[in-house]
Amino acid sequence: MKRIAKVIGWTLLGLILLVVAAGGLFIYKVQNGFPVSYETEKPVITFPPNQPAILVFSKTTAFRHGESIEASLPVFSAMARQYGWFVYETEDGGVFNPEQLTHFKAVIFNNSTGPVLNEAQQQTLSQYVEAGGALLGIHGAGDGSHHWPWYEQHLLGTRFSHHPLSPQFQQADVHVETAVDSTLTRQLPASWGHTDEWYVFQGQPKDVQIVSYIDGTHIVPNGNILWVKDKNFGMGKYHPVAWCRSVGKGKTFYTSMGHAKDAWQDPAFVRLLENAINWTLH
Repeated sequence: MKRIAKVIGWTLLGLILLVVAAGGLFIYKVQNGFPVSYETEKPVITFPPNQPAILVFSKTTAFRHGESIEASLPVFSAMARQYGWFVYETEDGGVFNPEQLTHFKAVIFNNSTGPVLNEAQQQTLSQYVEAGGALLGIHGAGDGSHHWPWYEQHLLGTRFSHHPLSPQFQQADVHVETAVDSTLTRQLPASWGHTDEWYVFQGQPKDVQIVSYIDGTHIVPNGNILWVKDKNFGMGKYHPVAWCRSVGKGKTFYTSMGHAKDAWQDPAFVRLLENAINWTLH
């Protein structure tokens, strides 16, 4: 009997250690990603004449918002048909070369997470933006897994901290700022209800124009998990969820909304992104 109890005890201990190790591995992946390789071969792209080209880049090496990415692609295709854009969707970083990137009017990091570009590709993207290109980021594009100072400064203007865990998804009213370029607010309601995984950043984004925000006192921002005990704060009453800025001759736009596939069924969220792309094209 004692032997059976001993075996059960060791088995339970092993399972506990396995769960803890799995949890630690998951947190490491979310924070740092697991880069396997960087694609460097130029893809074959035929750019149609007289159509603004939009690059939708969905590569992930950290947490993958797979359902959201899949739900987004037909939405971007529908926008392209409506406005006459050429949308090129890829997860291949080889497109970030000086010759091809200049053909694109805007680049969208579509829930792209983790280190996804090598140093030369990062330099190509930063130079592209500063020379007059545009970079847009959706949700996971603003998490803490990218580890690229230029990107963090010029797309986010702040640093990711955490997201709520209990509950992870919460409903909040998204309010639209009026003192921004009307292209960004065109046909948007003054406010609308939206359910998402609300990212919490370490401070208000700097040197940006806020496009929309929520009342952070109306959500539960606690993100404590396992041994992480210092993620129980929010951003206060004024909690930005979309913002933009000029970078050199170019533009950037970021929204922390868009975690789940349901976001792409929200007409106001889709309109916000549609407006943001149009804003970068003018």
